[in-house]
Parts: sequence; C-alpha cells; structure tokens
Amino acid sequence: MNPEQHNNLDTLPDVVMPECPQRNLLRGQKALVTGANSGIGRSVALYLAKEGADVVVNYVFDDASAKEVVDEIKRKGGHAIAIKADVSNETEVQSMFASMLEEFGTIDILVNNAGLQSDAAFDEMTLEQWNKVINVNLTGQFLCAREAIREFKRRGVISEISCAAGKIISISSVHEVIPWGGHVNYAASKGGVMLMNKSLAQEVAPYRIRVNSVCPGAIRTPINRTAWETPEAYDDLMKLIPYNRIGEPVDIGRAVVWLASDDSDYINGISLFVDGGMTLYPGFAEGG
Repeated sequence: MNPEQHNNLDTLPDVVMPECPQRNLLRGQKALVTGANSGIGRSVALYLAKEGADVVVNYVFDDASAKEVVDEIKRKGGHAIAIKADVSNETEVQSMFASMLEEFGTIDILVNNAGLQSDAAFDEMTLEQWNKVINVNLTGQFLCAREAIREFKRRGVISEISCAAGKIISISSVHEVIPWGGHVNYAASKGGVMLMNKSLAQEVAPYRIRVNSVCPGAIRTPINRTAWETPEAYDDLMKLIPYNRIGEPVDIGRAVVWLASDDSDYINGISLFVDGGMTLYPGFAEGG
C-alpha cells in the first residue's frame, strides 16, 4: 500500500487504539502528575490510576477540568485528588508535596508533565516570553523533582511496593534533539530537561531512584490543534511522521506506565521517543 494514499483526512482510516488489559502494575503506589487536567497529563493520570496507583491531579487553572479527571478516576474505582499549584513557584510546589504526603503518606511516581509554549521569532521574543517558558518547562521540573527526590531518599525502597525507591518520568519533546525555529525558548527548555534528567539519573541511581523522559512527537492535543484540525494541516503534518498517523494521548500514557512499573526496572536515564518516527528525519527518505 502506498502511504501517500492516506495523507488526507478524507481517506485516512480511523486509528483504533486497542484497550490494554489492566494488570495492576502500580498497585499500592502514589503518583503525582503535573498539568494533569487536560491533554497528555490527563491521559497519563488516567492510565496510572487504571494500573492501581493513587493519583494527585495537579493543575494551575480550570478547576472544573481537574475535577472531571478526579471524578473519572473515582468512578472507575481509583483514588485521586486535585491540587492546584504553579510548578514554577517554589512555595506552591512545596505546599503541593506537603498536601500529597498528608493525604497519601508518600510519593512513588512523579510525572513532570506541565509545560507551555509562548512562540515568537527570536529577535522579537521578549524576556517575559523566554522566562515564562523556561520557568514552567524546566525550572518547574527541577522544583518538583527535587521534592520527590527528598522523599524517595527519606523512605528508601519498599520491596513489596516497587523494586525502586522512586521513579521520575519527565515529559520532554522530540524538540530536545530537533531544532525548532520560531520556538527557541521551547526547544531550549526541552534540551535542558534532557540533560537535567540524564545528570540526575546518574546522581541518584545508587539510591535505586530511576529518572527517565518520554519525548512525544505530534500528539492530538489542544496545544497543537492547528497542526491537525483541518485536512490540509494534517496532510502537511504527515510529511514529518513516517508512521503516517498523529499520536494520541494514550500513546504517551502507556509509555509512562511502563517506565513507572517494575517491568522497566533496569531502564534509567533514557529519552524514550514516542513520535511515529519523527526523529528519523523523514525528509531524507528519498535521499535528501
């Protein structure tokens, strides 16, 4: 079959994402997902809960959407709470972790997902735009990871819960390695996440703490709606994705569950690209 036959929304077959059977991979574990009231974070929170984790749904705006995620988890028999906190604010992060420890007793899994874009041509980018993206996307991950590491070290390994003392999974991006003109602040933040995580993984591995990243490509979320909501935009997007479909939030949720589980206990310090092959530089498929 010629892939070009499916580069238009009118002819592209619907992608049916099969439901994964519940295995209770994370039973007894306590998870915090930042930016969990929509998009990728929402999917991650739901999949962690599906596998048995109690979940803190962090958010910074839209109380109703955070409540919807918590309610969905509870309807399916899980335990979740919502905590409003700006991850770029040290005091709010520390308060969020204190509230989580009061409710759940500890933390086993941190998913550093909260992130944003504020795009501009480089010579027109304001310092406010630069700082806003770096503060949330990079400093926010630092602040949350620091609090999690402190608790992981304090508690240590509880073997009946997990092989590891704790797991940090950061949501990075293909743009930790793919340059992205017009989005320099975003790409810089994700490049920083990459080396922060690898350096942290090296530092805390002796404590049986694992630190990994999931790097999404194009995922069907509101933040990039303009890239997929029309047939023309979708057609252009497919030129960047050899696998010839956009990613779905569940693709990221499943990857995070695996990295959080003991199935991946010997995996540490990696960037797992979930991108349909975007990092294969498809423009060179015909010889460049």
